Amino acid sequence: MTASAHTRVVIIGAGFGGLEAARALAKAPVEVTIIDRQNHQCFQPLLYQVATAVISPADIAWPIRGILRRQQNARVVMGTVIGIDETARVVHADDIDLPYDYLVLSTGVTHSYFGHPDWEESAPGLKTLTDAIEVRRRILLAFEHAETAEKEKDRRRLLTFVIVGGGPTGVEMAGAIAEIARQTLRFDFRRIDPRSSRIVLIEAGPRILPTFSEKLSAYAKRSLERMGVEVMTGAMVTACHRDGVSLGEKRIDSESIVWAAGVVASPAAQWIEAERDRAGRIKVGPDLSVPGHPEIFAVGDTAAPLTPVPGIAPAAKQMGRYVGQLIRARVEGSPALEPFVYRHAGDLATIGRKSAVVKLRRIELTGFIGWLFWSVAHIYFLIGIRNRFVVAITWLWSYLTYQRGARLIT
Repeated sequence: MTASAHTRVVIIGAGFGGLEAARALAKAPVEVTIIDRQNHQCFQPLLYQVATAVISPADIAWPIRGILRRQQNARVVMGTVIGIDETARVVHADDIDLPYDYLVLSTGVTHSYFGHPDWEESAPGLKTLTDAIEVRRRILLAFEHAETAEKEKDRRRLLTFVIVGGGPTGVEMAGAIAEIARQTLRFDFRRIDPRSSRIVLIEAGPRILPTFSEKLSAYAKRSLERMGVEVMTGAMVTACHRDGVSLGEKRIDSESIVWAAGVVASPAAQWIEAERDRAGRIKVGPDLSVPGHPEIFAVGDTAAPLTPVPGIAPAAKQMGRYVGQLIRARVEGSPALEPFVYRHAGDLATIGRKSAVVKLRRIELTGFIGWLFWSVAHIYFLIGIRNRFVVAITWLWSYLTYQRGARLIT
């Protein structure tokens, strides 16, 4: 395709991958339109801290228009995509049609309940700010309702918190809820003792944090157990109810259930009738383009490259940057780029206020040193000096005082 100031690039989704693709096209002779259902982008790795009242939603979210306000060739549209016409090269949204020459799909994932969508009402996950605020509401209300409950069995149910899924999100949620119960709220109630709360982490596999080494996984399990978390591995949830979960014939009564067990891709593959994997991700070629459609690309959690890539922020950013550079090279007539190669920097998960596990190639960190590294890495990936400063100060204040300033029930 010859260079033209009117080459139109439409990016669906303003997550890590979509925004990185847009930025990579900042100096390219193209018109970029980025469309998203929300007017903001949030830093999903810290959603669990919103859900556990450590930080406020605004501390990890930024208006998309604000992020791209200085990029003159970028336009932001808030809307919901309902379909794509690959022949006419048009994206159909709520009340607007967006023609494109190049299309980037960065629509992310949502919760997977393994064929039981009705479980979502009882066990919300953590993918959006709305999810996080709802989980925070349920956790804080559980303590409030337990304070006024007359029957012991009702108090026990209200003070039992279940997290389904032993990946990084589940581990971090379990540790954070334990800190709320054991430290933050310990002196706030008169009829109940929050320290008596039961926090249960359920993992269907043989160990938590399965993407980490067995050594780090075992360390995480010991750390959680020292915090009073019950870690149940090899346990499969067979039903979720508003007042508890079932594990075969066993039942755990709880009104605060958090789902962190699985994800499924957005319907982007259905829009273009592309081949997809078991999680619904679009199978893409070496250059992240959709087979048969060299003008359409998928990045982040929407894509299933030939060589598997983890569903984490750095991977999405690398893919988005690569696609943006590839489109620019094509439009400007520059030499073609080499196939996409993902460079894995490492894996991180925190376990409470002063403990974390970090895997950086051959280097493994645990304890306070791991927690410091985790904290610096996450502050670095936040957008904007204001957010970095606020989150850093909030974490320091919480560390020194054991308090949490975002304990609002809304």
